[in-house]
Amino acid sequence: MVIPIDAATVVDHRMRATDRQRGAFPLRRSLHGLGRMLSTSVLVLAAAAFVLLGVGPHVLGYRTVTMLTGSMAPGINPGDVVVTMPKPAAHVAVGDIVTYQIPVEDHRVETHRVIRVTHDSSGRLAIVTKGDANNGADPWVATINGPTVWQAKVVIPHLGSAIRVLRSPVIQFGAMWTALGGLVLLGLWRIWSSDEDSGDEASGG
Repeated sequence: MVIPIDAATVVDHRMRATDRQRGAFPLRRSLHGLGRMLSTSVLVLAAAAFVLLGVGPHVLGYRTVTMLTGSMAPGINPGDVVVTMPKPAAHVAVGDIVTYQIPVEDHRVETHRVIRVTHDSSGRLAIVTKGDANNGADPWVATINGPTVWQAKVVIPHLGSAIRVLRSPVIQFGAMWTALGGLVLLGLWRIWSSDEDSGDEASGG
């Protein structure tokens, strides 16, 4: 038995298929746009950090150091990245914020403000420094052995903290599994989209 199908029924099925496609397209475009925006933002931030911390010091001659304590707060806080530039040692002055190795204990790198310029017993230039948040001066006198000192020029808030978080094993492990899960979901979504498109074409044909 052959059941006749009138033209109106065919047009109605095709219109419904078209409506389903139109309803799906905005969602796909939104997801695609969101994915592109997030991936672009991550790439831009990663590229900026790479240029700032990896390329810039070799090309432009500056150095970067991450502040670990609150001794220079509120101007420089823990987790901030300090960009330093070389300055002739003969021109160092009171008020300069400099990065140098302390002459005692573990010879760690410190970033503090110069409060006095002096000379040691051999006549070499030396400085006394102090953290802005500290009550007293640092308990040492640092001799300047080279022709330059490293003076703080730019402070980038929170960048050091973000880099430490990204480098943590937990984040790296999570990022690996997130990326793997994202690839799986993307593959399933592409398969689902392809099947849906094929079904729509079949119903419309």
